[in-house]
Amino acid sequence: MPRQSASGSLLSARESVLLAFEPHEWELLTRLPARIMIAATSAEKDSDRRTVDEGLAGLNAIAAGAGSPSDLVRAVVASIYAEADPDPPNAEQGRDREAGITEVLVSCRAAALVLDSRATPADAQAYRTWVEAIADRVCGAAKSGGVLGIGAVTHSRAEQQFLTDLAEALRNG
Repeated sequence: MPRQSASGSLLSARESVLLAFEPHEWELLTRLPARIMIAATSAEKDSDRRTVDEGLAGLNAIAAGAGSPSDLVRAVVASIYAEADPDPPNAEQGRDREAGITEVLVSCRAAALVLDSRATPADAQAYRTWVEAIADRVCGAAKSGGVLGIGAVTHSRAEQQFLTDLAEALRNG
């Protein structure tokens, strides 16, 4: 439902959500999904084909947020697609896997603090669930290990550890 601003004009749900955050907080929340996607592709050293499969799964998982019942998640997705990121994450940032993953987890802790202080509990939970789902879909997009597919697992130990660390960072800002 639209909300009225102090000047009396009606605000969209997206505009109402944006007003709850400082610009740097909003930037953190809108850039974090892509950074999590890159970190998730870096959790396990993969072939180029597997990395592409994981990246495509991540893009689809980000876009799936457009159907979320959460105003916050839908507003973040709309912002991701409406604005060109001047410094988008790229595969080169995944060269030092440990440092890249650590940096993303630090950002997740910062995002958790922002969510807890600025978002409704329902929106905060929806955002956390959405970005965890992005990471899970990326990590599960291509099987790891095995020979000719026999004995392969959906999530390697490294990917499972990343998912566990991510959940902890998002819960314990």
